[in-house]
Amino acid sequence: MDRRDTVLALLALGAAPLAAGAQQAAKVARIGFLAVNRAANPHLRDAFLQGLRDLGYVEGRNVVIEYREAEGKLERLPALAAELVALKVDVIVAPNTPAALAAKQATRTLPIVFTTAADPVQSGLVTNLARPGGNVTGLSILAPELIGKRLEQLTQAVPGVNRVAALWQPGAFGERTDKDMLKRAEVAARALGVRVQFVEARDPADFDRAFSDMTSARASALTVLPSPTFNTERRRLVDLAAKNRLPAVYEWREYVDAGGLMSYGPNLADLYRRAATYVDKILKGAKPGDLPVEQPTKFEVVINLKTAKALGLTIPQSVLAHADEVIQ
Repeated sequence: MDRRDTVLALLALGAAPLAAGAQQAAKVARIGFLAVNRAANPHLRDAFLQGLRDLGYVEGRNVVIEYREAEGKLERLPALAAELVALKVDVIVAPNTPAALAAKQATRTLPIVFTTAADPVQSGLVTNLARPGGNVTGLSILAPELIGKRLEQLTQAVPGVNRVAALWQPGAFGERTDKDMLKRAEVAARALGVRVQFVEARDPADFDRAFSDMTSARASALTVLPSPTFNTERRRLVDLAAKNRLPAVYEWREYVDAGGLMSYGPNLADLYRRAATYVDKILKGAKPGDLPVEQPTKFEVVINLKTAKALGLTIPQSVLAHADEVIQ
């Protein structure tokens, strides 16, 4: 080897660590996290981070997460989504339908992953569950499909119920999904032989009036329809149900943990953990439009016996036997 070859070889060896360092730096992923109210559900963010850790991502080491939250005010979501787009993050995680719609409005190119979309097709997030197309994909919670099952669970747990109030938030998911949920509640109630009374609450300021309307209509039980705002305000809803002595069924176990009577639906924390797998695939080059929307296959019934006792209820043993968890 002559002197020229030796110099070139040494230069190449010197450049190798620099190249490796540059490659390592390039591996730091940037994730945007667009939340309605992160403070209300810290365990869900933790579940998502755990999902990332299971896949080898550690916040502050090889992944940076840019958090933006609307503090419960849905009207703030578009501006916050625009901020994340301006930061040029690699992927935006938009947990629920309002956040995902705001993110989709802000960008048609950056990948978006939703974790708990109520009805991805009806809301316009994707064109097809099997092949979403576009830049959005994630996990669905089958919100409209489970409404009838929740009413059924409620009537089984509280025999003799004949009038059920259905609390809903207009515009929570879009007009088509709202209509679908109301229709399914009406059909299920008719099949179960109970009357359903729809009560609107556009925001938390309407809660007291809504429960007053339920009492005036002599509702004997309550079902709370899906809504990100309701979930954020779940403790207040649970307290109002207790105050008005209304046995209630909810979509998430988080309501029952807060003192609600019962819930039926998929496990939220599990959905957030699983969303990390979508983020991982996208960071590794997959296109969102090619990743099928995942639908839950496991649903859990959670019952709070302490709440039942406070309401003077005796939950039938047949119902308790089929519950996934009973809180004493």
